[in-house]
Amino acid sequence: MMRALFFLLIFAVLISCSQSRSIIPRPQPLSSLKINTTQNVGACSFSVSIRTSCSSTRYTRDHISLSFGDAYGNQVYAPRLDDPRSGTFERCSTDTFQINGPCTYQICYLYLYRSGYDGWMPYDVTVSGYNTQPVSFYYNVFIPGDIWYGFNNCYRATSASLAMK
Repeated sequence: MMRALFFLLIFAVLISCSQSRSIIPRPQPLSSLKINTTQNVGACSFSVSIRTSCSSTRYTRDHISLSFGDAYGNQVYAPRLDDPRSGTFERCSTDTFQINGPCTYQICYLYLYRSGYDGWMPYDVTVSGYNTQPVSFYYNVFIPGDIWYGFNNCYRATSASLAMK
């Protein structure tokens, strides 16, 4: 009897595992992101590591900007992270930036903006700061041009937190 129950249990686990699919969040376009440049006072420092995918173009001359923040409306904006002369965003590379901005609670959204014709595929972006645990956002897709593209994992987000039109 125990042997039959054991095999039945194993069979049930195998069936449920074969039918379950992991849910991997994918980046989404955001038609409008209001940048609060007056808030970008350098009270806190953040480390942002951007790893470019090995499937990306060899290098990009595109303009790359970044915005991230918390569910309480604190937003950090970094325009023009790119610098083709320094080899920024080359295929299979990691670039780390020190960005100053307003202090935040836990970072829960991050968007990238790309403008240009080369194309660029980040693998992931990791943000760490004084008052936050490090958080990673996984892309591994080409960033569309001329639109904010990324993640909003803010559960307590209000209309003020992202100030979308």
